Amino acid sequence: MTAILEQAFRGHWGRVLAALIGFLGDFDLAEECAQEAFAIAAARWPRDGAPANPAAWLVTTARNQAINRIRRDRTLAAKTRLLEVPEATEEDMEQATIADERLELLFTCCHPALAIEAQVALTLRTLGGLGTGEIARAFLVPEPTMAQRLVRAKRKIKAAGLPDRLAAVLAVIYLVFNEGYGGRSELASEAIRLGRALAELMPDEPEVHGLLALMLMHDARREARFTGGELVLLADQDRARWKQPQLREGRAALERALALHGRGPYVVQAAIASLHADEAPDWPQIAALYGELTRLTGSPVVELNRGIAVAEQHGAEAGLEIVDRLALEDFHYLHATRAELLRRLGRNTEAAAAYRRALALVHDDAERRLLERRVAELST
Repeated sequence: MTAILEQAFRGHWGRVLAALIGFLGDFDLAEECAQEAFAIAAARWPRDGAPANPAAWLVTTARNQAINRIRRDRTLAAKTRLLEVPEATEEDMEQATIADERLELLFTCCHPALAIEAQVALTLRTLGGLGTGEIARAFLVPEPTMAQRLVRAKRKIKAAGLPDRLAAVLAVIYLVFNEGYGGRSELASEAIRLGRALAELMPDEPEVHGLLALMLMHDARREARFTGGELVLLADQDRARWKQPQLREGRAALERALALHGRGPYVVQAAIASLHADEAPDWPQIAALYGELTRLTGSPVVELNRGIAVAEQHGAEAGLEIVDRLALEDFHYLHATRAELLRRLGRNTEAAAAYRRALALVHDDAERRLLERRVAELST
C-alpha cells in the first residue's frame, strides 16, 4: 500500500493541485488542501483499499477540504461565492477537466513575469510534486532561499494573470530535463512526464511532439552514459544498454511532429538525436540540420556542434576552422572540442593546452575525470 500511495503522489500531485488552483485561484490554499487530501488517503486507503479512480478521489477530497476550510474561516468572506458550490463527488471530476487544468497550471508556472529560474522551480513544485528541499538542492541554494523564491513567484502570478506562451512552457520543461539529465534522474523523468501530458493535451502542436521525442531519445541512452561512475561518450557507448522501446517511442513522436509539418528548433534537435542513434550516423545530414538549427536559434553552441559534425564529414581541419571562429571562451565544451580536433591533427602540445583550459572551466566530476584521462593519454 505504501508503494501505491507513493505512486499516487508522483502520478497525481500535479493533477490534484492544478484542479484546485483552477477552482480556488489561490496557490497556497490549494497546496495545503492537496496535502490534506494525500494525508487522508494515507490514513484511509490502507484500511479501505485504494479507490478505482485515485485522481478523482484525491481531487474530490481536496476540493471538499477547501470548501470546509472556507466555511469555517470567516476572514475569507471575499470568497463566499465558493460557499454556493455543492460538495463535490468523484463522479463530478471528469478526467478531461483535470487535464485542462493541468495544462493551464503549466502555462501559469511559465508566466513571463517570472525569471526563468523561478519558472522552473515553480513547475517542479506544483506539477512535479518535488519538495522545496529537493528543488533547492537542484539549484544549489539553501532551502529557505528557495522557499522565499517560490513564495515570491506565487505572488507575482496571482497579481499578473494567465499568459499564452507555449514557447516558454517548452523551454522550462527542457531545462528541467537537462537539470536531471546531468545527474538527477528523477528530474528528467518528471520532465518527460510533463512532456507526455502536454503532447496528450496539445496533440496538434509539432514542437510539443518534437520536445517529447528529443527527451525520450536522449533519456534512452541514460544507462549507457556511465560505466563505473565514468562518463562514456556517445561513440563509445554500449548500445545494448540503450532502452530500445523508449527510443522507438521517441522516433514515433518525431514522426508525428514531422507529419504536422514541424520545422521548429525542438523538431530539428529531435531529428539530429535520431540520426545520432543510427549505427552509422549520416554526418552530412547531421551537419545540415545543425546549420538549420543555427539559423533558427543563432546559438554559437549549436554552431559548435555543427563544427563537430563537419569534422566527422570533412576532417578535423574543417571542423577546427568553424570552432575557432566562435566566441565561447568560457565554455568548457569549446576547449574540449578544440583539444580533440587538435589531437586528431597531431598537434598534441596545443591539444594538451586546450584540455587544461577545459579542465579549468568544468564543474562536473565525471567530465573532469574524462578530461584528465585525455591529458594523460597525450603525455604517454
